[in-house]
Amino acid sequence: MVKIVLIDDDPISTFVTEKLISKNIKEPCEIFKFEKATDALERITNIAPNYLFLDLNMPEMNGWEFLDAFTSRETKYPEIYILSSSVDESDINKAMNYSVVKRYLSKPLIKKYIRTIFN
Repeated sequence: MVKIVLIDDDPISTFVTEKLISKNIKEPCEIFKFEKATDALERITNIAPNYLFLDLNMPEMNGWEFLDAFTSRETKYPEIYILSSSVDESDINKAMNYSVVKRYLSKPLIKKYIRTIFN
């Protein structure tokens, strides 16, 4: 079973991402959704996801803070994809400075990206 974590404070974006993944992944999967990065950080070790989709702009703990906290304590990482509405070049460059980030994707997620990631 493929385990996927979605961390995004926007329920519409999360809904769209979940539906796209569910319809386009061939393997059985379980999707864990978190509106708060702090909640995800508390539970992620027990979930042990294969893939993680992370929004950057969130209250309490943003995506950068999550990445810093997560990578400082974990030793095995899922494939991490930044999923953001920001098209700021500095955000894209910063994301690529994290060795655990596979790719920076713009919202909304599209079928082409899902097929590339999961096939």
